[in-house]
Amino acid sequence: MNRVSKAAVSAPVPVGEGDVTTSAEQVIQTAAALDGDGTVIARARKLAADFLARVQAEHGLPVSQRAMDLTQLVVSELVTNARKYAPGPVLLDLRITGDMVEVAVWDSDPVLPIARAADVGRVGQHGLEIVMAVARGFEAQREPVGKRITARIALADDPDGAVFGRRPL
Repeated sequence: MNRVSKAAVSAPVPVGEGDVTTSAEQVIQTAAALDGDGTVIARARKLAADFLARVQAEHGLPVSQRAMDLTQLVVSELVTNARKYAPGPVLLDLRITGDMVEVAVWDSDPVLPIARAADVGRVGQHGLEIVMAVARGFEAQREPVGKRITARIALADDPDGAVFGRRPL
C-alpha cells in the first residue's frame, strides 16, 4: 500500500522547559509517516518542497533556491537509504530551527550508517557521502527502536559563497 500521512505545517511549537519560551525559541515543523513502494521518495521530496514554500510564504523566512534543492536532495537520499536498508515504515520530520532546516529520518534498523571511503570506480552507494558534503550538520543516533539520521541545511545561501554547506577545515 502506498501511503504518506502528513501533519500540516502547524503553528510554531514552543521548545524548552515548561511554558517559558520566547519567539526566538519557536519551531515550525511538519512530519510524515512514509509507507509503500518507491513512489514515497518522490512524495517525500514534494513534502519537503511544499513545507519550505509554506515557511517562506506564511512565516516570511528567506529560503534560497539552493536550500530548496539541497533539502530535497537530502530527503531523497535519506529516505532512499531508509527504504533500502530497513523494513517497515519511515518517519520524516522537517523543522525550522533558527536559520536552518532540519531533516530527520527515522527507520526501524538500529545499525548506524557509515560513509564509505571515496572510490571513483564504485557505482552507487554515495548517498551518505552526498548528505554529509552538503549539510551544515549531520548526526546519526540509535533510538529505543531503530535509528534517526538528522541533517541540517542553511536556509539562506552561504555568505562566503562556499559551494557546499560545511566550511573547509
